[in-house]
Amino acid sequence: MENLQKITELLERLRQAVRVRNYSYRTEQAYLYWVDKFLRYFHHKHPAEMGTSEISRYLNHLAVNLNLAASSQNQALSALLFLYRYVLGIELNWMKTLVWAKKPKKIPTVFTRQEVQQVLSRLHGTKWLMASLLYGAGLRLMECLRLRIKDIDFGYQQIIVRDGKGLHDRITILPEKLIGPLREQINTVKKLHDADLQEGFGEVFLPYALERKYPNANRDLRWQYVFPSEVRSLDPRSGRERRHHLHPSILQEAVKEAIIKTNIPKTGSPHTLRHSFATHLLENGYDIRTVQELLGHKSVQTTMIYTHVLKRGGHAIRSPLDVP
Repeated sequence: MENLQKITELLERLRQAVRVRNYSYRTEQAYLYWVDKFLRYFHHKHPAEMGTSEISRYLNHLAVNLNLAASSQNQALSALLFLYRYVLGIELNWMKTLVWAKKPKKIPTVFTRQEVQQVLSRLHGTKWLMASLLYGAGLRLMECLRLRIKDIDFGYQQIIVRDGKGLHDRITILPEKLIGPLREQINTVKKLHDADLQEGFGEVFLPYALERKYPNANRDLRWQYVFPSEVRSLDPRSGRERRHHLHPSILQEAVKEAIIKTNIPKTGSPHTLRHSFATHLLENGYDIRTVQELLGHKSVQTTMIYTHVLKRGGHAIRSPLDVP
């Protein structure tokens, strides 16, 4: 019983350590999940009494017995390293010997321009607008959902992506065709926000310490999500009733259904639209470094994956069967 109490306190310390470093709520939940699973696997033995042997055994269990993907294995390892470094204050040489699971290199699924239009034509309203942003601006799904009104720059016709993957900001293009629909969406958000304010609500989550620094900013229209949820909900961290952004499953399910209706013989998702954005830019002759910046890739090697699906340049090789 005493050991379980210590584990409970440890998980709470982990939660606080994650929040102090401004990690997202999704990351917080993931780290708590993996650390809890790790402790359960070793019957709630305190992690200070364990080390590289136990972590290696656990990662092998995930890979061999549970057959989890490399991304899940690496997320579990990240959670455990965070626990030892920032909660237990343990930074030993054995941490450097741990091996990250190698992700298999896969060629991304890409829609042709015609296929993109077929998918978009089967989406309507907010779902169409979000999907169009993924394709037209190269946004990730969560980057789209987390867009704030203040980050849509109509004057310079650009979108500022805040805290993208790796917590980096970047600027990407705002498609001219989406300027009108986005203005209409923001007007809809304003009406919804005004109604919330009249009912005594209207708050939105603010990142980092902005809520303390600017006490009234969380009710400012500029900070509201471009794609807010239809209902208010309790903030899992503060317990206050706020209006969050739409849940990712809304667009995921809509795009999946649209792909099925088009009879496109490819498995795709909202992220396929981002893949298509990158590939079509390269097909149009844009420099790969430019595409890298628009996508927010840390390394150009990540962007290079899209050159493998091009039909021009060094990959424009004709089959001998097609050569007259």
